[in-house]
Formats: sequence, C-alpha cells, structure tokens
Amino acid sequence: MSIEERLVQTPVIPLVQASDPAVAVRTAQALLDGGLGVIEVVMRTPEALDCLAAIAAEVPDAVVGAGTVLSAEQAGAALAAGSAFLVSPGLDRDVVAVSKEAGIPIYPGVATPTEVQAAWNLGLRTLKFFPASLVGGAPMLKALGSVFRGVKFIPTGGVSTSNLADFLALDAVLACGGSWLTPADAIAAGRYQDITALAAQAVAIARATTD
Repeated sequence: MSIEERLVQTPVIPLVQASDPAVAVRTAQALLDGGLGVIEVVMRTPEALDCLAAIAAEVPDAVVGAGTVLSAEQAGAALAAGSAFLVSPGLDRDVVAVSKEAGIPIYPGVATPTEVQAAWNLGLRTLKFFPASLVGGAPMLKALGSVFRGVKFIPTGGVSTSNLADFLALDAVLACGGSWLTPADAIAAGRYQDITALAAQAVAIARATTD
C-alpha cells in the first residue's frame, strides 16, 4: 500500500520533534496505537536523523518520513536514515530533484497560486499547504482546488481538533498534518497515553468527516 493510499484511509500526519531516539520511538508507537501510521519527524533538532532512523527500525508498522527538509543535503541524509517520504516548508527544485532521483514522494510547502503552478510544472500533484491557518485556511484551499483540479493538498500549520473536519471536508485535501497530536508537555512527562488518545480522537474526526 502506498503512502497516499494509507492517507486516504487515515488522513492525518502527526509531527514528531525529538532529541532522544528512545522518546521518538515511544511517541511513534503511541501514535500508531491510536491509529496513525504515517509519521513525520521534523528536522529541527541535531538528533532528528537518529530519531527518524530509530523509528524506522523499531516501529516497522509505521511509515516514517522527514519534515522541515530545507536542502538537497538534508534530503539525502534523511533518505539515508530511512525516510520513506520528504516534506519541506517551501518549494525547492534541488530538494525535489533528490526525491525524484530516489523515487521517494516529496510534499513541498506552497502558499500561493504561483507556487502551486510552479510545483505542478515540476510534475508534483500532492503538496503541503503551509502555514495553513495564516494563508487563508479552508477558504483558500477551496479556491486553489477549484483551479488546480489534479492537485491534492496537505494543510499543516494551525490545524487542530477544532478545524480538522473543516479541512478534511474539502475534496482538494488528501490529509492534514500537525503537531497538536504530540504536545511537548505530555511527552516530557511520559504521558504517552495522552498521545494515543489524541491520535484516536483525530482518527474518529477523520472517519466521521470522510465516511
């Protein structure tokens, strides 16, 4: 099953930011226990690649990718660590080229029609919409979807339980990403059951919206 096929079934991508591979693994397992199996590890800590590699090795039922990929060098390092997909906050041709050469999906961030068109002309049909809540939210996505009919979007940035259903109700939305599923205080306190509960809540909202 492809990543996008998995996202059709469960259209939520939790973001994991960690400095300790053991914590990253426990967080990923808690998310998986709650029903979310496509996980993005953001490249925002020096240990992020180690965390990604640990999840890939120790949580084999999850599909783990790298987020906040800013350069071709980062993209290559993430792929070497076992990343199954790449996500970037913006559209960079060199990062796209690395992913295409490796045959790995990439979801670059876009916020305007010009950026969507540029991505479309690079052959990309699934894009991250970022930062979703600050660049027009669901109304903006509805407008983009009416023009770029073959494109699917993954809104990220400001997505939460309060607006998840609004985004998922749009035909142009494949899935939503967000860090609300992995609150730092819960992880720091070792309350991994809270992570599982948040994941299960997101799954329930998704099913109620898309079924």
